[in-house]
Amino acid sequence: MVAKYPKRVTFKNENFGSSPLAERFGVQRYPAVFVDDVLIARPRDFGYFGEGEKDGRYTPWVKNPQNQAKFRADLDRMIDLVLAGRKDEVSRERADTSGQPDQIEALPNFTLTDLSGHPLSQDQVAGRVVMVEFWATWCPPCRSTLAWLGELKQKYGDNLAILALAVESPEDEVRATAGSLSPEIRWAISDGKTARAFGDVVAVPTMLLFDRSGKTVRALYGAPPDLHQEAEKTLDALVK
Repeated sequence: MVAKYPKRVTFKNENFGSSPLAERFGVQRYPAVFVDDVLIARPRDFGYFGEGEKDGRYTPWVKNPQNQAKFRADLDRMIDLVLAGRKDEVSRERADTSGQPDQIEALPNFTLTDLSGHPLSQDQVAGRVVMVEFWATWCPPCRSTLAWLGELKQKYGDNLAILALAVESPEDEVRATAGSLSPEIRWAISDGKTARAFGDVVAVPTMLLFDRSGKTVRALYGAPPDLHQEAEKTLDALVK
């Protein structure tokens, strides 16, 4: 996209958690796309699953060339408008009026079947601290996090329930990955309904932490260098 506008457009990448623009607009997840200081696409616009008119502009995103082409066309048009001095028009068009929060308030009700064939639901983890990790087999950073989850389970034992939910991944590859890692983690493949119940999954890895009452305590996105340290700091305070 930038190559189309030599010396007129530059690309800037800001890490999640350290973006002044994201903080200014209250964006709590990633990815988010700005043209100048205009937010043109929020995280929920890129969800993996979509069923109706209320879904994000480009959902489902993964494996959907039509939606990816739509985003590129929209971005191209927004850049042209800003370069033409029509930034206000872009701001009005992309004003976010959905009112949907970026983060869910509590552990939602859900029903899945784990890879062992057993039911997996919110009721089964009630009363414990819960960690939910959304991941995918095609996500390299997910692998190191998944291996570390087994260490967490050994550290916290039955005080912590860990659910590793795969999205947009072939079942045989999910089973192969899970089979090489800790059997004490509850492994399952998420369907669209479950992913949306958790606020929709827009990027992997996505980690959500809930206290014993089911309240959302923290959400961690991506695989920053301090991910494990920050998660364990939170868990130490929750698991007492």
